[in-house]
Amino acid sequence: MHETILEYEALVRLVAFVGIFAAMVRWEVAAPRRRRELGRGLRWTGNLGIASINAMLLRATFPALAVGLAMMAEERGWGLCNAIGVPRWVAFVASLLVLDLTIYLQHVMFHAVPALWRLHRMHHADLEFDVTTGVRFHPLEIILSMGLKLGLILAFGPPAVAVLVFEVLLNATSMFNHGNVRIPGAVDRVLRWVVVTPDMHRVHHSIHPSETNSNFGFNVPWWDRLLGTYRAQPVDGHETMAIGIEQFRTERDLRLDRMLLQPLRGPAGGDATVHRKNGARDPRRRVGREEQDRFRNVRRPANTAERVEGVEARQRRFHLFVTEERPVDRSFDHRGRDGIDAAAVRCGASSSARLRTSACTPAFAAE
Repeated sequence: MHETILEYEALVRLVAFVGIFAAMVRWEVAAPRRRRELGRGLRWTGNLGIASINAMLLRATFPALAVGLAMMAEERGWGLCNAIGVPRWVAFVASLLVLDLTIYLQHVMFHAVPALWRLHRMHHADLEFDVTTGVRFHPLEIILSMGLKLGLILAFGPPAVAVLVFEVLLNATSMFNHGNVRIPGAVDRVLRWVVVTPDMHRVHHSIHPSETNSNFGFNVPWWDRLLGTYRAQPVDGHETMAIGIEQFRTERDLRLDRMLLQPLRGPAGGDATVHRKNGARDPRRRVGREEQDRFRNVRRPANTAERVEGVEARQRRFHLFVTEERPVDRSFDHRGRDGIDAAAVRCGASSSARLRTSACTPAFAAE
C-alpha cells in the first residue's frame, strides 16, 4: 500500500488541484461576492507563477516530502503514534487535527514575528481576493512551513495516508476559502461551524490590522473560536472593505519579480504584530487617506483639475466680497456725490468701489 501511495501521490495532488481550481473559477464567474476592480491578467500571472515556483522548489529541496517521510516513520517506528501503537483510525483522525492545529499556530507566528511577517505579507498584499490568492505564498515561507511539517511528522508519526489526505485538504480549502464566491447567509452561518468559509477568511485579508490578526484557520474554524481569534464580520462590510495591507498597493507590486523581492522592501513593523485585545489600536489609525475619508464621509478632490476648480471658486467668492456694493451713510458728508467721487479718485479706489466710504475715509481725513 505504501508503494501505491508514493507512486500516485503527485498525480492525486495534481488532479485535485486542477479540478478544484477549475470549479472555483466557474463559481466565481457565476456568483461573485465582490465586484472585481483589477484585471485577471497581471494578478493571475504573478499568483500562478509563484505557485509554480513553489511546487518546483519543494520537489528540489525536499525530495521525500511529507508523505514519503511519513512512510519512512511508519516503517521504522518513529513518532508518538508509531511508538505506542495507536489504532489506525484514531491515529488518522488525531493526525488531521494535530496537523491542522500546527498550521494554525504557524500562521499566528508568521503574523507575530516581524521577520516572518516580511515573508507572509506577500500573501496579504494581493489587492483582490479570489481563488489565486490561496496559492500566493512566498517560496521561503513555503520552505519554512514544509520544514515545520516534516519535524511534526517525525515527532508525532502520523499515518502516510493521513498526511496525503491533509495535504490535499489544505490545498483544497485554501482555494475554497479564498474564493470570491457568494454563499447565502444562512448557509454560511452553518458552514462556518465546520469549515472556514470565504466570508470568514476574507475578514483576515482586511486592511485593518485588528481584522488581519483574526481568523487564522485554514481548514476548520475551531481553533479561532477556542483561542479567541475569531471575528464574524468585517467592520466595512464584505462588498466595500479594502483588501490588502498599507504597503504595496500599486499594480506594479503585483508583478512576479516584485513579489519575490517584497521581503526586502519597506519596514516589517506595524501590521506584523498581533496586538492584545486591551492594547488594540483603532483600526482606522493606520489605514490610508481614502479609508480614513470613508469613515468620516469626507470627499477629497479626485484630481488636480478638481482642486484648481475649487481654488478658483474660493477666489471668485473673495472677489465678490471685496467688490460688493454696500449702502452708504451720507449724513456725515456736506459735499454730496461729487465730493465722494473726488475723494475716491484721490484714494485710488476703482470705479466699482467708489461708493464704499471705508475706502475713502483716509482722503477726507487728509483734507
